[in-house]
Amino acid sequence: MPTLQSLSNQTTAALLPGFDNPVDDAQQVFRATLQAFAHPGRIETLTADCGVPDGLSPAMTALLLTLADSDTPVWLPAEMTASAGGYLRFHCGCPLVDDVAAAQFVCVPAGHDMPALRHCAQGDPAFPDRSATLIVEVGSLGEGNALTLRGPGIETTRTLRVGGLPEDFRPQWHANHAGFPLGVDLLLTAGERICALPRTTLLED
Repeated sequence: MPTLQSLSNQTTAALLPGFDNPVDDAQQVFRATLQAFAHPGRIETLTADCGVPDGLSPAMTALLLTLADSDTPVWLPAEMTASAGGYLRFHCGCPLVDDVAAAQFVCVPAGHDMPALRHCAQGDPAFPDRSATLIVEVGSLGEGNALTLRGPGIETTRTLRVGGLPEDFRPQWHANHAGFPLGVDLLLTAGERICALPRTTLLED
């Protein structure tokens, strides 16, 4: 049964605004997301203004406002405050799930551990698009460990510097890439910045 405090947090979150200009802002975020996936590892900045519930970042919130709806189950860490869940239910209408394998969007805010990629929805051979997209807040985009990327959307190679990925990210991503066309896609966020790593992207050693 919800506590009075959790109900209060959800009510407060619902009062936070969505986008200032819902149509234009959602279009801007969607275009930036498409560009990020078309050019893996290239950093895009989201300029849309919106309310940001406790625990989420501006970019993560904007992505969810744009991409999540009543047909896209969303996973949040169990220890997340109720305000983020209340905000997403109110503004996106998306179901929140406890099982990470049932989520279409797996959201990992700052300070929370990223689930193992293999535990997220991988799709199936007939419908590889029924897989998860992880939205992960990292410490930095532009500083940190260097990742050398190769694959569609990259002319030769591209170097992306990221701070805050799990220590075992490289072997996890190698296994994810090897399972193509199955596997997950990844959106990294840092403040108002995003970049994408689709499952087609190869991470060089």
